[in-house]
Amino acid sequence: MAKSVSALVVATGSGAQLVSERPKPIHLLCGRPMLAWVLEAISAAGIRQAAIVTGPDGEWISKRIMDSPPVKLTTRFIEQPKPRGTAEAALIGMSGFDDFDDDGDLLLVPADMPLLTGTVLETVLSAHRESGAACTVVTTTRVEAAGTPRIVRDRQNRPAGISVSNIDHGADAPSVESPVGVYVVRRGLLSPAIRRTLPDPGTGRHLLRDVPGVLADSGHMVATLELATNAFAEVDTRLHLAEAEAALRDRINTHWMERGVTMIDPSRTRIDATVALAPDVTLFPSVSLSGNTTVAEGCDIGPDAHLDQCTVGARSTIRSTTAQLATIGEQCIVGPYAALRPGAELPDRTVTGPFYAAEA
Repeated sequence: MAKSVSALVVATGSGAQLVSERPKPIHLLCGRPMLAWVLEAISAAGIRQAAIVTGPDGEWISKRIMDSPPVKLTTRFIEQPKPRGTAEAALIGMSGFDDFDDDGDLLLVPADMPLLTGTVLETVLSAHRESGAACTVVTTTRVEAAGTPRIVRDRQNRPAGISVSNIDHGADAPSVESPVGVYVVRRGLLSPAIRRTLPDPGTGRHLLRDVPGVLADSGHMVATLELATNAFAEVDTRLHLAEAEAALRDRINTHWMERGVTMIDPSRTRIDATVALAPDVTLFPSVSLSGNTTVAEGCDIGPDAHLDQCTVGARSTIRSTTAQLATIGEQCIVGPYAALRPGAELPDRTVTGPFYAAEA
């Protein structure tokens, strides 16, 4: 019988590193909060319940996420009032589960990894189950620098914990096996292990990266899984945010091209994750589709068209147009240089001509 698996997401990051008052987990990427991308990956991996630990802005985060709740995933938000470390956050998060299966597995992920996919998480869970380990640490190869965490192994080459380098090797820095911040732990072992962690000397906080070492010291098997993928890229700065946006945009564009949408220049086509497109739609350069925009079959959109939360009927053509909360009927020709304001409705077969402006 397969073990049960739940997810615990640490979403305690503030917007400080992004120079923002908005909590980091709800910064938008392709029209969707960063945390929502993580929850989508968890759901796609077949996990059906998740506890999300937030910082003091928990109400702001939960409201934004539940505006469009994840599909097939039961979520519960728990607040960590003060930033006392990821280990304490996980301990608090354990209260977010109604049932308690000691032998089940718990997937721990941070909220700032929006490039995670269900396929990657399925690989992690499968490897954990096959190894029979009490804890699996997902790792990657990094160049060692001061502050880089790395896997420590014992004389039998078994993972024995995680240490942090205090040495700056400069140009001669070696490559090391480094944890990415994603763990799978047997649920019944996590709380006791967290209580045995020591505070970080620099911050005084209890950190999840110390849990594998505690479990190894107690005689439990710890395994590592090294994966070479950008799925574990963390978003800590505005530059990271832009890089994640670009990667997700490429993913979205590929998704629609595989389903019959033509993009003349994908690098200049921006589609939010919330947009729906029918087959045989053609998108010309400098098209931006956002919100809950839907475009029916056979439409030509662009160049230079910006549609936000609009509905476009079949076989319509829209050139150099800006529209928000507008409804465009079938076989319409809109633009160039048209502006449709919120609430505007164009009946079927409307031809606007250039410089057209429509009010509600």
